Amino acid sequence: MTSSTLLSRKSAVIVFIAFASAYFLSALVRAITAILSPTLTTEFQLQSSDLGLLAGGYFFGFALTQLPLGNWLDRHGPKKVLLGFLSLSVLGCILFSIATDFSALLLARVITGIGTSACLMAPLTGYRRWFDAGTQLRANSWMLMSASLGMLASTLPVQWLMPIWGWRPIFIGIALLVVLSMLLVTWQAPAWTNTNTATKPGGLFSGYGEVWRHPCFRRLIPMGFFCYAGLVAMQTLWAGPWMVRVSGYSAEEGAWGLFVINVVMMFTFWVWGFINPWLATRGWDANRIMTWGVPLSLIVSVWIALNGQNAGLISWVMFCVTSSFVSISQPALGMAFPATLVGRALSAYNLVIFGGIFVIQWGFGLLVDVLKQAGWNTEQAYQGAMGVFAFCCISAHLYFLYYKVDNPSIPTAET
Repeated sequence: MTSSTLLSRKSAVIVFIAFASAYFLSALVRAITAILSPTLTTEFQLQSSDLGLLAGGYFFGFALTQLPLGNWLDRHGPKKVLLGFLSLSVLGCILFSIATDFSALLLARVITGIGTSACLMAPLTGYRRWFDAGTQLRANSWMLMSASLGMLASTLPVQWLMPIWGWRPIFIGIALLVVLSMLLVTWQAPAWTNTNTATKPGGLFSGYGEVWRHPCFRRLIPMGFFCYAGLVAMQTLWAGPWMVRVSGYSAEEGAWGLFVINVVMMFTFWVWGFINPWLATRGWDANRIMTWGVPLSLIVSVWIALNGQNAGLISWVMFCVTSSFVSISQPALGMAFPATLVGRALSAYNLVIFGGIFVIQWGFGLLVDVLKQAGWNTEQAYQGAMGVFAFCCISAHLYFLYYKVDNPSIPTAET
């Protein structure tokens, strides 16, 4: 990284806002199925596995593009790639608004997932070149804060608009907001100069072997797939149905619960943006933070699984907050790679995360249905599914502790 590529403070703020607007909308459309689940379940006669597949379809589309996305980002830069992908998200939202059956809903969600799949990877790739190391950590946390704000917008505001507009016009409105975000990115995103010969035409998947062989990357795979993915899967889908079907909340109380969770997570990532650089200067790198912080979320997961209906809003707030420790893995991984590989490194890790989200969201609902067919009641089925999820997360963290590597995850100079 050279000083000529670093943005001034004012320019960095404006660029951040432009990219954050797109990520805000991607999080809104990602999480909206949690609020719409009662309506869609009734209107389309969905089972728990159908609901999980519908929510997971978004992440399936997201995961499909990650490998070519990383190379496109390194070759063409965040601006061109993000704008191309966002045009598909507009199409996906429009298709969802006119869907008349489950297959059409699922197809629209997959297309929307593809369209929003660059909303975090594009800015993080740019930040690696435009921001210094400390600012990258802060920007990553505040990007996640903007996502929490988007998830917040998907709760009570959507619940309030449903009786007035209905869910179909809401998706038309989201499509229009995405178009506005595209105009903002077009106006403010810096130009990109490709200096990496490995990303020239003919090498679309080149460089990924180096990424997948990297010990830091391999160490993080299980935690990304289960712990990080589990945070998103629960926050954007299963926390809501748990509060309604297990804890006995009404639909409106469930919406309030999701609203509270996302307010707290927005504040959590805002705080992380301040303390991450401070911790880094005091020797607390990503490995150390995740070693001591992630077990807190594992304890809460087991608590929820064991307590069933007594594990309500407070338990889910604690789960999401304690799970946020694993979010530091993303910028740390990016800084462990040279700038010419960062797009592919981040996209490959994102593939792991969003593949995990798809599996967890669909698998959780599928397991609930299977356990209910086996004679378990609703509460017991949800508890069983949560127990399996907790076991997988514990195993992933044990692998992380066992697979020790020398990871300079917060470098002070260009690698």
